[in-house]
Amino acid sequence: MIADPALEFTDVYHYYGDICAVQGFSLELAKGELVCLLGPSGCGKTTTLRLAAGLELLQHGEIRISGKPVAKSAGFSLPPEQRDIGLVFQDYALFPHLTVIENVAFGVRKYRGEEMADEISQLLRTLGIADLANRYPHALSGGQQQRVALARVLLPKPNLIMLDEPFSGLDARLRDQIRDDTLHLLKQSGAAALLVTHDSEEAMFMGDRIAVMKNGVTEQIGRPEEIYCKPANAFVTEFFSEVNRVNGFVKNGKVNTTIGMIDSGNIAGGTEVEILIRPEALRLTRLTNQSVEFGVQALEARMLGYSSLIHLCADGMDGEKIHLHSRMPGRFLPEQNERLRIDIDPNQTFIFPKV
Repeated sequence: MIADPALEFTDVYHYYGDICAVQGFSLELAKGELVCLLGPSGCGKTTTLRLAAGLELLQHGEIRISGKPVAKSAGFSLPPEQRDIGLVFQDYALFPHLTVIENVAFGVRKYRGEEMADEISQLLRTLGIADLANRYPHALSGGQQQRVALARVLLPKPNLIMLDEPFSGLDARLRDQIRDDTLHLLKQSGAAALLVTHDSEEAMFMGDRIAVMKNGVTEQIGRPEEIYCKPANAFVTEFFSEVNRVNGFVKNGKVNTTIGMIDSGNIAGGTEVEILIRPEALRLTRLTNQSVEFGVQALEARMLGYSSLIHLCADGMDGEKIHLHSRMPGRFLPEQNERLRIDIDPNQTFIFPKV
């Protein structure tokens, strides 16, 4: 339980016809905390944000902001303008006929005269767009428009900020910079923030905590390191990185695979399991002696900059071939068909009963 949370969802459900878009969602955000709603398209994350913002009518459950009910299943719902929130949309929603400074100031009644001008000027300088104050949105790049939208949200200093895929329209290099700037500004503002994204790396970079959703169901909520290192199931594991899949059966606390013996943890003997192994967990060593118990054959190798990606082939059960990927730090480029020793990092290996 969080003392005096900035935002609370309690047992929230939402339907579109016969489809349950959000199922039993419960979550608390602390003041100043940034929580990411993460999942694939159609998982219910944007619907959850829209319910909190008052853009959808709550059907079941309760939502509170700063301890105050803003929506209940009995039909009670405060309009968005009465919820003390700021919203940043995917398309930024800037007024095309207003300049940057006019867009930022639009609808803000907290300041007057010189105080308003000073606040906007300081905010634009912080965001690095002070020289764009008199331009119109059509004359701005995507990154500049995103900063204007963020300035408009930050100016009234709301207690809660919601962002729906705010970086998805930016190119990769610019996206990294804008995300970093946004994170620092949100933290400086002291506001709680709810960010919707389908990008797991973005969620780990931005979020103090992450709520992973699938088909309206919350699969796992936790800090980024918890979810990455202790995923609740195969879906969460695979959503955060590429994985190698190996199947097998538990016997005497182990699973015997073609690439090594893997500890099965508390899974009962005889259980059919799937083992998910991150590419960085497959550690390769060049051989001087070609007779090795657990070995693989290199198919292709590519240098990716900070790491090398090696395509591998291992002999599976009953003679089938298993295709694997390994990521090795730095430059590691074995020759095609070169045989390699393989070792498995148990900390990047996850085992679940096969569904």
